[in-house]
Amino acid sequence: MALSLDEKSLQLAFEGRSDLREAIKRAAVGPYVELFNQISLHILSITPPPPTEPASKKRRLQENLTTRPASAGTDAQAPQNGSKPSVVGPATSGDTVLLEIKEISVSIPQRKKYTLCFTSTHLYARLPDSQEPVPGISYAWQDIEYAFCLSVPEKTQKQNNYVLFPKNSIITPSKPIAGTPAPPEPIVFTVPETAPKPGTISGQESAAANAVSDDYKTLFDWALSKYLKAGGSKVTKIVEADPDVFASEIRQAHRPKEKAVHIKGFRGSKDGYLFFLPNGILWGFKKPMLFLPHERISAVSYTSVLQRTFNLNVEVDTSVPGGEETQEEFEFAMLDQEDFGGIDEFVKRHGLHDKSMAEQRKAKRLNINAMKDENGVVVGSAESGELEKAAMEAELAAMDEEEEDEEDYDPGSEGDSEGSGDSSSEESGDEDGDGGGADDEDDEDEEEQEGE
Repeated sequence: MALSLDEKSLQLAFEGRSDLREAIKRAAVGPYVELFNQISLHILSITPPPPTEPASKKRRLQENLTTRPASAGTDAQAPQNGSKPSVVGPATSGDTVLLEIKEISVSIPQRKKYTLCFTSTHLYARLPDSQEPVPGISYAWQDIEYAFCLSVPEKTQKQNNYVLFPKNSIITPSKPIAGTPAPPEPIVFTVPETAPKPGTISGQESAAANAVSDDYKTLFDWALSKYLKAGGSKVTKIVEADPDVFASEIRQAHRPKEKAVHIKGFRGSKDGYLFFLPNGILWGFKKPMLFLPHERISAVSYTSVLQRTFNLNVEVDTSVPGGEETQEEFEFAMLDQEDFGGIDEFVKRHGLHDKSMAEQRKAKRLNINAMKDENGVVVGSAESGELEKAAMEAELAAMDEEEEDEEDYDPGSEGDSEGSGDSSSEESGDEDGDGGGADDEDDEDEEEQEGE
């Protein structure tokens, strides 16, 4: 007789985790049935027995937990005996959804249109015909370290990309360390600058959301700021690109009246865009995304300076807490020379140490303890980069090459360069001027006589 899954033990062992129960039911076939039964029994054996309160009292307790303020977390997260809160697990379909916004285009970590769900503890995505969170697109508010709203490049109609980086996701090492888990991916989703369609917003707090939904940007600015703060994130504001901090010199043909706050480039074979922001440098919008905060940039330099393009190299501290000190250099290639001056100004304003001309370009970041304004600009800094000097050197080198080429080919000295008796030179002179050389000498004699 085939073994059957002990669903009663499974229900008790994984109470509150319907996703795990369903996954076990699907996987419990053949010899795995008994394995899962034993796992359930083991969990029950090490778990304190449930309280013996009446069902009505237990139900009221559960309701109190679900309606607890966002800052308090859930019963699994609440601190006990003054200890620190535990790590928040992934979102589940049992979480109370406070706000839903439908038909949002997500590009990272998966490219698809999803419904975004806001709970007191999580932001997660789900498919329109499902109540289950999409695996891999669940983010605890308290884990979000950086939040950005950036204009989508090269779109005729203006759109914005929201980018949320969870912990340990801003820098993906080029050579991952063996044995370490892969870093989490940020979430990137795109919204137009239009008003949401009727029926797009739902949930317990939909009335408050509708009041600030003149367009998608105002809606998400309000929602993200509210839930990040309530959920325990250290993010104080959503950072946007500021033309006063950096703006490209290249005119946008599709939106000519608007300054571009990005520049196009390559990282390896992948094209993308660099944003020079008040708190760092962001590379997007393809995997892997990168954000390089000012405080982790050790040095900047550039190479491969050509007439039209150059490469920017950023040396970054990639050390992990408790580990060895490590540095990695990220190269962004084929940047337009027209934006050279803007990058130079950005480097100087934020006290980033330019080591383009230094031996092996080894550097330490300057002005780490300098006074800065609210946009992260170093106040009163006398530091200046070497970008302009290097650019001038490159131009001088190009001029020297041109002069060398001119010296190699001098039409005016062909007759002398080969020595006397060069018949070919004499013949060419007769053919070109038809004896004009003698006439020129006569003209010069007449001019001298007239001058006397």
